[in-house]
Amino acid sequence: MHPVKRIEIVSDSVELAKIVEALKEAGASSYTIIHNVESKGIKGTVFDDSAVTMLDNAYVIAFCPPEKLKALAEAIRPILNKFGGSCWISEVTEIRSVRCISSL
Repeated sequence: MHPVKRIEIVSDSVELAKIVEALKEAGASSYTIIHNVESKGIKGTVFDDSAVTMLDNAYVIAFCPPEKLKALAEAIRPILNKFGGSCWISEVTEIRSVRCISSL
């Protein structure tokens, strides 16, 4: 078990590629994307009632080592400030069982 930072982002799908690239460049160890999520924030409720998927919201959950969090936040902040979206960061513990292939 070891501590990691959990980053949760809700943004429109148009900016998703920029967000994912920023996560990769900043050293996020893994991420998951859930498309077509409904959300409510300071701009009201956002949900997709059309066939245009680029207007969908996406939910991104990513994890990174604590020492990479500052770089990650600095990479994500300008994207969210310019295009909108929300980001939350929390501390979590990762439990991973690593098995070496050579020992099989």
